[in-house]
Amino acid sequence: MTTQKRLTKINLYDKLNAAFVSIITPEMSELNKIRKQNAYSKQPTLAQPFDMPLEFISINGVNIRMAKSLMGAESKEIIVLLSAFPHSIIAYSPIWEALKKEYNLYAYDLPGFGASETKSEYMSFDFQGNFLNSFLSHFDIKKSHVVAPDVGMASALSYVINHQNNIKSLMIGDGPAALPTSEPSIMKKMVHSGFWRTMFIIAGSGALIESAKNLGNVQYVPNKYEISDYKKSYKGKVANAMKWFKKYPEALKDIYKNLKNIQIPTKVFWGEYEAILHKENGINLNDRMPNSELEIFENCGHFVYQDDYPRFIRLIQSWVEKHK
Repeated sequence: MTTQKRLTKINLYDKLNAAFVSIITPEMSELNKIRKQNAYSKQPTLAQPFDMPLEFISINGVNIRMAKSLMGAESKEIIVLLSAFPHSIIAYSPIWEALKKEYNLYAYDLPGFGASETKSEYMSFDFQGNFLNSFLSHFDIKKSHVVAPDVGMASALSYVINHQNNIKSLMIGDGPAALPTSEPSIMKKMVHSGFWRTMFIIAGSGALIESAKNLGNVQYVPNKYEISDYKKSYKGKVANAMKWFKKYPEALKDIYKNLKNIQIPTKVFWGEYEAILHKENGINLNDRMPNSELEIFENCGHFVYQDDYPRFIRLIQSWVEKHK
């Protein structure tokens, strides 16, 4: 079940820390302007998430949270969804509800992210790519379509670069891959400043989740169940998550130099009002990859799969049907 009996709320400490992040983030003025145009409010877009069959499993000694929905027909296309930061697979519930009627679905919280367990050694592009390989092997998943925003994007690219695979297609966006990187202020803080990484660790998971909502959504308003799951999921994990960002510049170099060799059909998606990684990164990524298409989500922030989830559902459907 997706919903929870005991909810964890964003408290005053979380809000104050998130408000401070907003004050020192230059991009907030434009985001607030777009929200005003969208009549953005405190009323959740969905009262509660749609149910997802969540479970915890261990693969090669790594404990993760995942979900799967199988139609029992081998002829149905397979879609694998990788979690984004600092969300969890709960964020996919509207997409899941629509796609489960047509496809076989898998989703998991990346090791060290979401509700999956965390260890320092999990926080690298290479580990995440290797784990995706282990996940696909564990379930004997062949010829799938991988949906991977944000940190999931680095995982998917590391996997296809370093492993023999038979992925049918990729859908990636709002994450690291292209150089030179165009980084808004919050990304620069997490990637390049030990001081600010320490500040995010001290502020904790609630401030992280509230800040992500403020910076990443301009249409979609998360509900209390989503917020609770995100905050619970990242409790005690922010320190390890920051290690991923610390390693990001060096790891990015290896991804970038190999982009030109990826022949898998790739749909690149990006939010127009992106305050984590500017949309220029998506344009550069699309230019670098030999078999890709770019789609900019107008009037969307970083979390495009939430901000315009009906369009994101259509993107997946049309792309999968095109690349069966």
